[in-house]
Amino acid sequence: MTERTHPAVTIVESALRERGASGEVTWLDDAARTAALAAEALGIEVGAIANSLVFTLDGEPTLIMTSGAHRVDTAYVGEQLGGRLKRADAEVVKAATGQVIGGVAPIGHPTPIRTYVDEALAAYPVVWAAAGHAHTVFPTTFEELMRLTGGRVIAVEPAAAPA
Repeated sequence: MTERTHPAVTIVESALRERGASGEVTWLDDAARTAALAAEALGIEVGAIANSLVFTLDGEPTLIMTSGAHRVDTAYVGEQLGGRLKRADAEVVKAATGQVIGGVAPIGHPTPIRTYVDEALAAYPVVWAAAGHAHTVFPTTFEELMRLTGGRVIAVEPAAAPA
């Protein structure tokens, strides 16, 4: 395979090295713009994909790293965080992260972004996150993801009622 590069991926790779991350960026043959596509390409459970989703919390960009098996319940998470959580548009995502939707990495942003990490990711020994481009991912652990992002653990969905 030929060497592939992209400016956003180069920034993420540098940030991973600077922060002592153990995983290397992998280029996928096809774009993995969704957790399901990324999981299929990697041959793993969709829940082990760490989606980097940008929202605004009372107007401030906020990154939520969620398991690919979950959807962020914006009303529930907003209530937990004490504000109004809304999905950010493509312009806000690009300005906040320097990356485009479908390839947003948990690190490598122009300035730090308040980050929250889905507690469900802790169930996987390895999680995979985007690396700045829709064709790139890198492996990490829940603990390392917390360290890399300086994030806070949250539930992104209310607990299911007992049957």
